[in-house]
Amino acid sequence: MSMITCDIAMSVDGYVAGPNQSLENPIGEIAGGHAGERLHSWMFEEPEANAKEIEAITAAGAFIMGRNMFSPGRGEWDLDWTGWWGDEPPYHAPVFVLTHHARKPLTMQGGTTFHFVTDGIESALAQAREAAGDADIAIAGGASTVNQYLAAGLIDELRLHVAPVVLGAGERLFTGVGDLDLVPAGVTYTGMVTHLTYRFPR
Repeated sequence: MSMITCDIAMSVDGYVAGPNQSLENPIGEIAGGHAGERLHSWMFEEPEANAKEIEAITAAGAFIMGRNMFSPGRGEWDLDWTGWWGDEPPYHAPVFVLTHHARKPLTMQGGTTFHFVTDGIESALAQAREAAGDADIAIAGGASTVNQYLAAGLIDELRLHVAPVVLGAGERLFTGVGDLDLVPAGVTYTGMVTHLTYRFPR
């Protein structure tokens, strides 16, 4: 049976992005560097040590993300914008983007098609289930999107990738999610990250 999973990198003080997110710094600015570099450097500097976890991040049959993860804009769409990832995004599967502004599906190289969903998280999940078939569905981020799915009890497995950094401000995970019943299911670590897996009893 397929699962709804979530992989997200975070600081030890619970932030998944720093403050002042922008086109130039999509995951925010912090003292001493960019938040994205400090939270995700394990993926690029230790790829072999973290190969299993990196592969799992893009192994789903469909993905759901918030608009801020897809685009720096908030209002009407700039139709020239096709995401942060270039012509061939890493998903290679349907991606459902939560937004308040309608947009036609956007097909990219390598099998990724972005679908823009304006009627909420449950609609996005229903569409992702249909697209994924028997494969897993991944809640890709960012913090607001993950928190909404956590609050609704719609995630089966949460995989936190905790970088040994303190951001001090930004977008925090677990805001407004209520009292979660987390069951530890695994832990591994390298010099740059600790991978924590939790499941939710059903």
